[in-house]
Amino acid sequence: MLIKKGAEANLYLEDWHGRKVIVKKRIPKKYRVPNLDEQIRLYRTIHEPQLMHEAKKAGVPTPTIYMVNLAEKSIIMEHINGKQVKQLLNQIPNKERARICKRIGELIGRLHQRGIIHGDLTTSNMILTSNNKIFFVDFGLGEFSNELEAKGVDLHLMKRALQSTHYRFAEEAFKAILDGYAKVVGNKNMESVLEKIREIELRGRYIAERGKEK
Repeated sequence: MLIKKGAEANLYLEDWHGRKVIVKKRIPKKYRVPNLDEQIRLYRTIHEPQLMHEAKKAGVPTPTIYMVNLAEKSIIMEHINGKQVKQLLNQIPNKERARICKRIGELIGRLHQRGIIHGDLTTSNMILTSNNKIFFVDFGLGEFSNELEAKGVDLHLMKRALQSTHYRFAEEAFKAILDGYAKVVGNKNMESVLEKIREIELRGRYIAERGKEK
């Protein structure tokens, strides 16, 4: 059963050997040269499980990978029973929201310490289970990098996602995320990443203003 049609892949909820699984199938892109499209989909199908495995080793909950089918460019993985953080964050008390955001920050810190960039940090790609465990999903645009720029872009995406989806409390939520992040990577490293985020934001404003001038 198709449950999500994405820009990069489709997600299906299926029964596999008696257990509920998510099947992620990367779909061909007609606008790309066929050979290049094949290479990109193959690379991401191989790369995503590697990132998820390393994330798990870093202490970040991710779905277990059961099977990778390179011919079909598909991944069969554990179905996480829970709710997207996106669905919950607007409805819970401030104290609980701050706790969840701080925990998200800690998990992002663990990823970055391990040199893992998620690539699409949004509350849609985080699932909260009934036992209060937060799973990170969809590492399809992720990469391995220790570059400050990559970490800054990762957290900048998180900030933008909060401003877009949870705008009423985006500022306090992001502050709680940074608090959790600093707890793992240290205040000095957090400040360096925060400075990079400010630089990225200034860059974006400059480009936008230049665009208006034309």
